[in-house]
Amino acid sequence: MPESDRASPQQLLRDIWGYSSFRGMQQPIIEHVAGGGDALVLMPTGGGKSLCFQIPALLRDGVGIVVSPLIALMQDQVAALHELGLRAAFLNSSLDAAKAREVQARARAGDLDLLYMAPERLLSESGLRLLEQCRPALFAIDEAHCVSQWGHDFRPEYGQLEILRERWPQVPRVALTATADIPTRNEIAQRLLLDDARSFVSSFDRPNIRYRVVEKRDGRSQLAQFIRDEHTGDCGVVYALSRNSVEEVAALLAAQGIKALPYHAGLAADVRARHLRRFLDEDAVVMVATIAFGMGIDKPDVRFVAHLDMPRSIEGYFQETGRAGRDGLPAQAWMAYGLADVVQQRRLIELGEADDAHKRLSTAKLDAMLALAEAADCRRVRLLGYFGEASQPCGNCDNCLQPPELVDATEAAQKLLSTVYRCRQASGISFAATHVIDVLRGKSGDKVLRFGHESLSTFGIGADWPEQDWRVLLRQLVAQHLLEVDSAHFNVLRLTDGSREVLRGTRRVGLRRQAPAAARRRRGAAAAKPALQAQPADAALFETLRAWRAEVAREHGVPAYVVFPDATLHAIAASRPLDLDALRSISGVGDKKRDTYGPALVRLIAEQA
Repeated sequence: MPESDRASPQQLLRDIWGYSSFRGMQQPIIEHVAGGGDALVLMPTGGGKSLCFQIPALLRDGVGIVVSPLIALMQDQVAALHELGLRAAFLNSSLDAAKAREVQARARAGDLDLLYMAPERLLSESGLRLLEQCRPALFAIDEAHCVSQWGHDFRPEYGQLEILRERWPQVPRVALTATADIPTRNEIAQRLLLDDARSFVSSFDRPNIRYRVVEKRDGRSQLAQFIRDEHTGDCGVVYALSRNSVEEVAALLAAQGIKALPYHAGLAADVRARHLRRFLDEDAVVMVATIAFGMGIDKPDVRFVAHLDMPRSIEGYFQETGRAGRDGLPAQAWMAYGLADVVQQRRLIELGEADDAHKRLSTAKLDAMLALAEAADCRRVRLLGYFGEASQPCGNCDNCLQPPELVDATEAAQKLLSTVYRCRQASGISFAATHVIDVLRGKSGDKVLRFGHESLSTFGIGADWPEQDWRVLLRQLVAQHLLEVDSAHFNVLRLTDGSREVLRGTRRVGLRRQAPAAARRRRGAAAAKPALQAQPADAALFETLRAWRAEVAREHGVPAYVVFPDATLHAIAASRPLDLDALRSISGVGDKKRDTYGPALVRLIAEQA
C-alpha cells in the first residue's frame, strides 16, 4: 500500500473490511507483528487469523509473503482481497509460465500488498531468488500445524521454513494455526525457529457450534435423517474413513435429493478440483470426504460437519468440526459412534508403520477422543480442557441439553467380564462380542452349542437386558480400558488389569443409560435446532439477496461468500438500508464493497419494500 494511504489498524479494519472493532486477540497480535515482532498465533477456525497478517502487511513497507499449503485456499483468499480493493496475487502450480512471470514482476516492482506462495514454490531456487529481489514486509506461515510430524496434515516442506529466519532475520514471522495441543505448539516453535516468538493463544471455544454424539445403529440412515430433518438446503461436510464409504454415502444422499459430492485422494485431480469449486461456489452442497478434504477451507456458511466414523484424535475432530459456522451463526458438529469405531482406529494404529513412540502417542490421543465420545458431562468442557482451557458447562451440547441418566453398572459389568473369562476358560480361546452377549442373554445358537457354553454358570444371567444395552456397556468398558478388543485376532475380547479390579469389587463402573428409542427421538426432535436462531428478520428478502449474490459471484468468478457472507446478508435483510451511508454502517461492508455493490443493493431493497 502506498505510504500516503497508510492508516491505523482500526482505520484499515473499518475502511477496507467494514468492521467496527477487532475480535479477541487480533489487535495485540497485529500491533506486535506490525512492530516487527515474531509471533505464534493459535486461534480457532473462524476466529479471524487472516487479519493478523493481512493488516500488518499493509502497515509495513514491502510485500507480505504468505506461505499457504493449498491452491484452492490461495485462490479464494486472493479473490477475497481483490474484492476488498487490495493488491494480492499467488504463485503456485496452477499458473502458466507467462502469468507466473507477471506476478513475479509485480512483486519485484513493489506492486503487491500480499503474495501467497506454496511452500514448495517458496523453497525452490527461483522462489528464494524472488524473495531476495523484492522487499518482504513479513512472512506469514499459515496452517503451521503442518510442521508437526505427528499430525495427518504433515507437510515436510514446512520443516524447511527455518530458512526464513536464517536469510531474513530482520523480517517478522508469524505462524498461525487453529489446532495444536501443547506438544505440537512446542514442535512448531522449535522447527520454525520461533523459540523467542511471542505466543498468542486465543480461546478455543466456538460457542455457536453444538456438539452432538449419537449411538451408531445404522450410521448412513441416521446421517440422512439428520440432514433431512435439520439441515435441508444447508451446506455441510460429512467425513468418512474410507474412500469406498465416501462414494457410497455421497450416492445415497444424492439419491435422496441432497446435493452431495464425493471427495477423496483416489479421485482424478480434475474431479476433485471440480467438486471443490462447486462446494465453494454454490449454496447447499454437502461434501462427503475423507480427511484429505478441508484444510484451509474458508467457506463461512457451512452449517454442519458430520462424522460417520470417529476421528483418531481430538485435534483432528476439533479441526474438522471447526469448519462449521465460521460466520458465527449456529452450526452443528454431529457424530455417530459405536464399538466398531474403537476397534477400527486401534487396529489402524497397531498395523501402522510408525515407531513405538508414535504408536503410544497415537493411542493416547485416541483414548482422549474416546473419553470425549463417551462423556456424560459437558462435551465443550471436555474439548476445551484437552487444550488446557478451563470452562463452564455450555448449555448447548447434547449432554447439557439432554443430560444422560447415569447408573451404577458394576454388577452388570461383572457379569459381562465373568462371561468373557469363563468362555475362554472353558474353550481355551477367546471370543468376540456377539458370542459373549449371546451367552449372557441365554441364546443357544450353533456356536454356543458347539462350544458347550450353554452349561456355563453365566449362561443367561443377562437375559433381562436387551442386546443393545450390553453393547453400550461393552463399548464403555473398552473405552475405559476395562476390556480390550484384540483387533489382530478376529476382534476377540480380552480382560485387562482393570477388569480384575471390577471383578474383585474394588472398582465401580458407571453407565450412561440409553433412553428407549421412541423417547430418544422425541427428545432429539425437541432439541434438534440450535438455540441461536439463524433465521433472518425478513426471510423473503434474505433469499432475494442470496439469489442476487449468487449471480454477482458468477459474474465475478468468485465464491458467493467472497461477495458477502451470510451474516452480512442477514444484517442487510434485518436493517433494510435505503442509502449508501446506511449500507456502509453494516458490519462487513467496507468502502470498496459499498461502492461496488451498494447502488444495486439499495435498488433491490427498495423494490422489495
